[in-house]
Amino acid sequence: MNILIIGSGAREHAFCWKLAQSKKTEKVYVVPGNAGTSELATNLDFEVSKFKDLKQNILKHNIQLVLVGPEIPLINGVVDQINNDKELKDILVVGPSKKGALLEGSKDFSKEFMERHKIPTAGYKTFNTDTLHLGLSYLESVSPPFVLKADGPAAGKGVLILDNLEDAKKELISMLKNNKFGSSGHRVVVEEFLDGIELSCFVLTDGKSYKILPNAKDYKRIGEGDTGLNTGGMGSISPVSFASKEFLKKVEDRIIIPTVKGLQKENLPYKGFIFIGLIMVDNDPYVIEYNVRMGDPETQVVLPRIKSDFLELMVRTANQTLNNFDLQVHEETYANIVMVAGGYPESYEKGNPITGIPKDNEISKIFHAGTKEIDNKLFTNGGRVLSVVSKGSNFKQALSKSYEIAGKIDFKDKNYRKDIGFDL
Repeated sequence: MNILIIGSGAREHAFCWKLAQSKKTEKVYVVPGNAGTSELATNLDFEVSKFKDLKQNILKHNIQLVLVGPEIPLINGVVDQINNDKELKDILVVGPSKKGALLEGSKDFSKEFMERHKIPTAGYKTFNTDTLHLGLSYLESVSPPFVLKADGPAAGKGVLILDNLEDAKKELISMLKNNKFGSSGHRVVVEEFLDGIELSCFVLTDGKSYKILPNAKDYKRIGEGDTGLNTGGMGSISPVSFASKEFLKKVEDRIIIPTVKGLQKENLPYKGFIFIGLIMVDNDPYVIEYNVRMGDPETQVVLPRIKSDFLELMVRTANQTLNNFDLQVHEETYANIVMVAGGYPESYEKGNPITGIPKDNEISKIFHAGTKEIDNKLFTNGGRVLSVVSKGSNFKQALSKSYEIAGKIDFKDKNYRKDIGFDL
């Protein structure tokens, strides 16, 4: 089977790596990919947003399955474009429809969806430019910390948690009036702060049935002790040691089942991943947010734990035969340390040489994100540069190995958090 993966990060490199293990995989193509994907697949160079180019490449390379990595193409309706084209009607696609992708495309939509289906989440109100004055009054009526979320996608950086009322008011004005997050912030969800510990739950649904994938915990802030600016993710661990069987049963009963049933009830076509960002408060789960794709950096620790044939899992998701698939999972723990360019998540340099990357072995694997190969040499090409993933019998052992490798890899102003797993 020929497969096209859309995306350029470590998540897509992990997809490539996992698909390459299937005997049913013939050729893998990635658009645009990175230096890591080019070792396992053929990188293509065209704009996914230009459907004419996407269609042409699907036909040219005899693609039979399309796997969409990032959220923006999904939110923009790439799945509908492929499904609605007569020449592409037999192509299998893993990803939700444009309507289904609203779960991530609009925070306000997802909160209303949870309300309709009685899915536990924080209390909230939504404001826009016209109701800014009501938003400022609302902030005065609630207790800190204040949680402000841009309604649209903002690459993991559209959430602000503030302790000071005046700062919260300034940020609300900045988002709604001064375009802080562009069109994504033209509506802002102001949410009740929930105090607990976070984790990520991953579900695959074919629109009728579902399979629960290994859970994970990621670390969003740039600074140690979860301080500083939000990023796309600085590290991750799977499984989550504090998530007991009893707690995970609550997650399935109170959140996963109502979510999948809600999608069916509202006729939101969905064949793909649902990433549920959770918080545990007094041993009860609440939804912080939905994402409509696999997470990054969590994919890099979730996929190595899947023992079953990953291509078959994708095919069954796309052709709605997921129900009788036997999902097998490895018990070991995997830990991911994300190495980033100096200055990230604000301004950073590209084009710096990368040295010291070891060869993959049974314990550790390097997934590329912001990398580029020129004349057989590796250079930085993004904010998040590499994911260093290792396995162990527990998270401390896995982290120890990843940190040892990260210490040997070098590029100008390299940065990574030294405290991943500090709260476990």
